[in-house]
Amino acid sequence: MTDTPDLAIDPAAEHDAEAAGCETHSHHGYMKEKDRYKARLKRIEGQVRGIHRMIDEEQYCIDILTQVSAINSALRNVALGLLDDHMRHCVADAVNESDEAAEIKFKEVADAIARFAR
Repeated sequence: MTDTPDLAIDPAAEHDAEAAGCETHSHHGYMKEKDRYKARLKRIEGQVRGIHRMIDEEQYCIDILTQVSAINSALRNVALGLLDDHMRHCVADAVNESDEAAEIKFKEVADAIARFAR
């Protein structure tokens, strides 16, 4: 157990995290891929609307669950891409900035991974 605050639990600690890395720049790591992320999310929105329609049409449960699984996978891929962009940009910048800034970003990444693992 460490004495550092849990960023996932302590909302005030999130403001400390903003002092290191990406928040000090005019852009985030995902900005180069912004259009690609938006296109993926539009596809996911369409899939969600499709599930809504399937339920209205009283389609077979397993077919609906298959679509839910596809959406979960698509969202997981978006999240992993964002995490990768964050590590390559924000975390890398924090490492170059200071040990303290790097530790804040490492904690952010660890907390984000823990949320995905739930």
